[in-house]
Amino acid sequence: MLRIGVDAMGGDFAPEAAVRGAVMALEQMGGDSRIVLFGDRDRILEVLAQEGCPADRFDIVPTTEVIEMGDHPAKAFQQKADSSITVGFGHLAKGLIDGFASAGSTGAMMVGSMAVIRPIEGVVRPAISSVVPTIAGRPALLLDVGLNVDCKPEVLLQYGLIGSVYAEAVLGIERPRVAVLNIGEEETKGNAQSKATYELMKEQDRFRFAGNIEGSHLFSGKVADVIVCDGFVGNTVLKMAEGLYRINSVLGCNDNPFWRSMNYELVGGTPVLGVNATVIIGHGCSTPLAIKSMICSTRQCVKADLTGRLQHAFNH
Repeated sequence: MLRIGVDAMGGDFAPEAAVRGAVMALEQMGGDSRIVLFGDRDRILEVLAQEGCPADRFDIVPTTEVIEMGDHPAKAFQQKADSSITVGFGHLAKGLIDGFASAGSTGAMMVGSMAVIRPIEGVVRPAISSVVPTIAGRPALLLDVGLNVDCKPEVLLQYGLIGSVYAEAVLGIERPRVAVLNIGEEETKGNAQSKATYELMKEQDRFRFAGNIEGSHLFSGKVADVIVCDGFVGNTVLKMAEGLYRINSVLGCNDNPFWRSMNYELVGGTPVLGVNATVIIGHGCSTPLAIKSMICSTRQCVKADLTGRLQHAFNH
C-alpha cells in the first residue's frame, strides 16, 4: 500500500483547498494507495463533513502548528516541531509515508528536503523542474526552474542525467533527448557556462545529448525532451509562460489542447529532484484542482520509483 502524505495546512486557501483537493484525488488513487493528511484534525474533519466524505477514507495525523509563508523557513522548521510540514517530513524520513506534498512554504519544504531527507549521494545540487507542453503532443521537462540561480557546468551536466531519468521514468519517454538552453544551436554559441556545459555533455555517455536548443524551439518538441538551464533562466522562462497563459485566459484564447495544458492546475506541483524520497512542492495559490494534480503527481513519482532510479543512476 502506497501512502501519500499531504500537508493539509499548506497553501493560501488551506485547509479547505487542500482537503477538497484530496477528496478529488480519491477517484484516481486506486486500491493500492492511501492519502495521509497532516494538519489540524478538527478543521480537516469539518471540511470533509462539508464535502460529504467519510473521514475513514483518509489517515489523519493531527498537528497543532503551521509554518506560515512569512516565517523564516529554517527557524520555523526547527521551532515549530509540531507543524504539518515538519511532522510530514518526519514521517517521510521514517518510511511511514512514501511521498510528501505541500503547497505551503517552499523554503520550509526545501529545508526538509535538504536537512531531513538529504540529497542522493553524488548529487551536487538537487533541482526543481517543470513539465512543459509541446505542440508535438508530448510533454518536455525544464530544469532547473528556480532552486539554483547560479550553476557550474558540472551541476548542469548532472541536471541532464537527472532530467533524463525523470523523463523516462515518469513521462514515459524512451531515450529522451537532452539539450542545453542557449542563444543559438551552434556549439560555439553562448556564454562561458553554456559552452563548458556543452563540452561536458557531448563527452558523456549516460544520456542522449541533443546539443543546444533555442528558446523559440522550447515548446515545439522537435529538438529536445529535457531542457537544461540554471534556475535564473529556467524561472524566467517558466514565469513568462505562466504570464502568457494568463493573458490568453483574459483574451479567451486558451481553447486548444496546447494552451490548456499550460494551466498549472493540471500539473499541480514540481518534484525536488535529487533527494532520497519523493517530495512535491505546489503553488501557494493552489486550488482544489491543483492540489488534486499535486497528489496524483506524487503518487506517479512514487509508483515509477523515481527516487530509486536516480539513486541507481548516481551510484552505479
